[in-house]
Amino acid sequence: MPNLFGPKKMTDIMIIAPCTGNTIAKLVNGITDTPVTMAAKSHLRNNNALVIAVSTNDALSGNASNIGTLLNRNNYFFVPLRQDNPITKPRSLVFDPEYLVKTLEYALEKEQIQPILL
Repeated sequence: MPNLFGPKKMTDIMIIAPCTGNTIAKLVNGITDTPVTMAAKSHLRNNNALVIAVSTNDALSGNASNIGTLLNRNNYFFVPLRQDNPITKPRSLVFDPEYLVKTLEYALEKEQIQPILL
């Protein structure tokens, strides 16, 4: 399988779906110890859009600051998200798959689809 990432610039956009809280934390802190984080780092180096489809139980607690950090960085774009189950999992957020393609289209134009929170 050929290497699609790196200096050859063979990708225009990349999506991490689902993107766990652990992966979000690694992206924020520049940790590249998995194939996903290594591919993301290489992809971002080429100034390309990286789409994040959040799915984590601690998005409104431990990972809230990490999500906020990525929202403020260039080339990170989020699929609109919502609370998973506010009664039994009050800190959990998940992306809405109905917005996946539209988010990719916007991200290719370097725009964040709105609203982010559903």
